Amino acid sequence: MKHLTIIVPDGQASGLLNGKSCSAHWSAVNTFRNMFPKVNLQPEKLITDEQGIYTNGGAYSFLNLIIYLVEKYFDRQTAIYYSKIFQIEMDRQSQSAVIIFKGQKEHGDEMVKEAQTYIENNLHEKIHIEDLSSKFSVSRRNFDRRFIKATGNTPIEYAQRVKIEAAKKAFETNRKAINEVMYDVGYSDVKAFREVFKKITGMPPLEYKGKYNNEALTW
Repeated sequence: MKHLTIIVPDGQASGLLNGKSCSAHWSAVNTFRNMFPKVNLQPEKLITDEQGIYTNGGAYSFLNLIIYLVEKYFDRQTAIYYSKIFQIEMDRQSQSAVIIFKGQKEHGDEMVKEAQTYIENNLHEKIHIEDLSSKFSVSRRNFDRRFIKATGNTPIEYAQRVKIEAAKKAFETNRKAINEVMYDVGYSDVKAFREVFKKITGMPPLEYKGKYNNEALTW
C-alpha cells in the first residue's frame, strides 16, 4: 500500500497542511480559518485527498473516509460490501446539505452587521445591493469590499445563504409545497431558486424535502 497520512485534530498546527486542501466540520469553519490561514479550507467537502494527505469533515465522517480509502486502495466492490455491512453511505463526499448557516458576525464592522441584520429581517424581499449600500451611505464597491472582508461572502452570496437556510428549515418542519416556500423567501423564479438551492446544499429542493421531511409534499 502507498504511504498515506490522515490528519488528526492536532495535525494542522504542524504546518503540514499549509497550501493544501483540507476539510473541517462546518461548525468550526470560522475558527479554523482564523487559526490556520495558510490552509486551503474547503468546508463544503466531506473528504479531501491531496499528495497522500487525507482529511474529513469531523464527527462520524471518518467512516466515509474509511470507505473512500478502501475503494481507492483495494476496489469498489469491497468498498460497497463494507458500506452495506456497516451501513455507511457510499460516495458521500460533501457536507453541504448538513451545514447550518448561522451568519458570520464574528467581526468588528458595525455597518456590515447592520446590513446582515437587515438582510435577515427581510427574507421576503428581493434585496437590491445598490439600495442596501445607499442605505448606509457608501458606494457599492466599498460596501462589497467591506462585506467580503468581514464575512467572506459577497452581499449577494450572504443573502442567498440566509434565504436558503430559511427555506431548508421550512422544508424540514412544515407541509408547505416547494413553490410556497420559494415565495416566502423572496424568490419568484422557480429555475433560479432551484439553481441557488442546489448550489448551496448540493441537492435540489424536492430531494432535500424528501430527505428531511417524512411528510414531504411534491410541487
